[in-house]
Amino acid sequence: MTTTNDNTTNMPGDQTDGTASDNINTRHNRRMLRKKELMDQKIEAAQRETGVLVINCGNGKGKSSSGFGMVMRAMGHGMKVGVVQFIKGAMSTGEEVFLRRFPDEVQFHAMGEGYTWNTQNRERDIEKAQAAWEQAKRFLSDPEIGMVLLDELNIALKYNYLDVQQVIADLDGRPEMQHVIVTGRGAPPELIEVADTVTEMQVVKHAFKDGIVAQAGIEW
Repeated sequence: MTTTNDNTTNMPGDQTDGTASDNINTRHNRRMLRKKELMDQKIEAAQRETGVLVINCGNGKGKSSSGFGMVMRAMGHGMKVGVVQFIKGAMSTGEEVFLRRFPDEVQFHAMGEGYTWNTQNRERDIEKAQAAWEQAKRFLSDPEIGMVLLDELNIALKYNYLDVQQVIADLDGRPEMQHVIVTGRGAPPELIEVADTVTEMQVVKHAFKDGIVAQAGIEW
């Protein structure tokens, strides 16, 4: 072991001339330069602005959370937002309580009556889903609404509470610059096909499997 003039102790085998570090930094800089060139090319090729259809699906946690994150992002840019919750509605959630503080920016409609295993009434579930879609169509026809969140719509489609082709037709007919976010498990292939961005969330671990109860601020 040696001690340098600046009182820094070096272990045997340490590089004291900075060569190894310089090589790592040089290789990193070259990689980042190549990456920047590629990203600049992709950005240059993607200049079209239009409303996008985003789908958050899969069995993992975070589909609605991501949707509501984009809602707040849109609000930060001065967009007006319409929210329709399918299935949900039997209990108030933190996102509903929060967003109802901004009635001029967000119209919030929680139009379900609870999870399907609790409602136990398919006819009633269909009726509520169809009423929710009528509200969704009002948002989808309003050019003043910059973003529409259709929370748990995938569930309503999975159980055939709504006709997927009619839903797609209504989505296609929305204002050109309007963004739509659809969440829920079991997104139908037809909807995935017409979407612009699709993210499938997978479970790695979940607290519920270890007996931890759903808690405010985390699940609702």
